[in-house]
Amino acid sequence: MPITIKGRENGPFMVPGPAECVCEDGEVQVREGTLVSLCRCGGSDNKPYCDGTHRRIEFQAPFVEVTVSETVSP
Repeated sequence: MPITIKGRENGPFMVPGPAECVCEDGEVQVREGTLVSLCRCGGSDNKPYCDGTHRRIEFQAPFVEVTVSETVSP
């Protein structure tokens, strides 16, 4: 099933949830809910999650939509 990731205009990437994040140290974080906001500006103190810093630093980026399809190797 394809997954669509949307980058809000001047805002975060929105990923369908719930989502699981495996951190560099191996810690697994689970985010509940129907959408998970991921930092796109690079300024969040809560990376990889958005903490709203994009508003304070006046981050600018266009709306973007990416669809990721699962492919099966032969």
